[in-house]
Amino acid sequence: MDAGPSSTPLREQPAITARRTVRRRLRIAVALTAILAVLAGGTTWLHRQFTTVFVDDARIAADMVTLSSRLPGWITELDIIAGDTVRQGGVLLRLDSREAEIALRETEARLAGIAARRAELEARLAMVDRQTGSQEDAQRARLEAARAQLPAAEAERIYAEGEFARAVQLMGTGSGTRQRHEQTRAQLETATQRVLAVAAEIRNVEAQLANAGAAREELTVLQRQLDATEPQIRELTAQRDRIALEIRDRTLLMPFDGVVDRIFVDPGEYVTPGQRLLLVHDPARVRVEANVKETEIRFFRPGATVRLRVDAYPGRTFEGTVERVGAAATSEFALLPSPNPSGNFTKITQRLPVRIALPSGAADGLLRPGMMVEVEAAARE
Repeated sequence: MDAGPSSTPLREQPAITARRTVRRRLRIAVALTAILAVLAGGTTWLHRQFTTVFVDDARIAADMVTLSSRLPGWITELDIIAGDTVRQGGVLLRLDSREAEIALRETEARLAGIAARRAELEARLAMVDRQTGSQEDAQRARLEAARAQLPAAEAERIYAEGEFARAVQLMGTGSGTRQRHEQTRAQLETATQRVLAVAAEIRNVEAQLANAGAAREELTVLQRQLDATEPQIRELTAQRDRIALEIRDRTLLMPFDGVVDRIFVDPGEYVTPGQRLLLVHDPARVRVEANVKETEIRFFRPGATVRLRVDAYPGRTFEGTVERVGAAATSEFALLPSPNPSGNFTKITQRLPVRIALPSGAADGLLRPGMMVEVEAAARE
C-alpha cells in the first residue's frame, strides 16, 4: 500500500533537479548580463566624462525688442495679447490721429489752392504772351511800312523843290506863269507835309512798338509770380509729407515675424514719445548664451559643433555652432567689483560668455528665451 506513493517522487526527482539547474543558470546569466550592462554603462559614462565637457550654465536667448512711439497720443486700438504671433507689418496698436488727419486735409486744400493759382498764372502768361506778341509784330510791320514810305516822300519833296525853283526862276525871267508858280509851290508844300506825316507816323509806330514792348514786361511779372509759387508748393508738400508720416507712425507695426512677449499699456491710455509699449522677439533667431569656465574655454573655439540638451524636452538633443567667444570674463561686467583691499585672496574659476548659434529651423518654435540648456562639447585639445 505504501510502495505506490513513495515511488512517484523518486521517479520525478531527476526532472526537478534539472529544472533547478536551469533556473540557477538563468539567474547566473541574468546577473552576468546585468553586471556587463552596468560595466558598459559605467565605461560609457566614464568615457563621456573624460572626453566631453559639460556646461549647465546656459540658456536660450533672443534679441528682445522694445517698441515705442515717437509721437504722443491716446491708444485707440490694441487687439493683441501677450503670446500672439504677428506677421511682419501686422498692426500692433494705433494712436489717435484725428488732429493730424485734419491738418493733412488743410494742407492738401492749401496745395490745391496754390495749384489753381499756378494754373491761372500760366493761362494769363500764355494769353499776355499771345496778345503782346501779336501787337508787337503788328507795330513792327507798321514801322517797316512807314520807314519804307519815307524815302519816297523825301524824293517827292526834293522833286517838288526842284520844280518850284524852276518856276521861280522862270517867273524872274518872265517866261513862267503865275499859275505854274502857285502849282509848284502847292506841290512842294504837299510833299513837305507828306514827309512830315511819314516821319510822324514812324515816331507814332515806334511809340506804339515801345508800348507793346512795355506790355510784354508783364510776362516777367507773371513769370516771377509763377516762380514764387514753387517754394510755397515745396513747403506745403514737405508739410503734407511730414503730417502723413506722423499719421503712419501713429500705427505701430510689427518690424518682423515675431511673438509679442509683453504689453505694458492698455487701450485708452495716453502714451508719451519713447515710452515702452511692447516687448517682442523673433522666435526664428534664438540662440544659446552660455558661461563657460576659463579652464574649459579652449574647447569652445568659434566654428566648433556642440550638442544641446534642453530641460524642457528630455531625451531630445539639438546641435549648435560656437559663434563667438567673449573677450572678457563675466566678472568684469559686475556692478559691484571686488578690488580685494584686505589682501585675502581666494582663487575662483572665472567664466567667459559664449554665444552658440542654432541652425535655421532647428528651434521649430520650441525653444523660447529663458529656457535652461546643457551644452556638451568634445574635449579635444
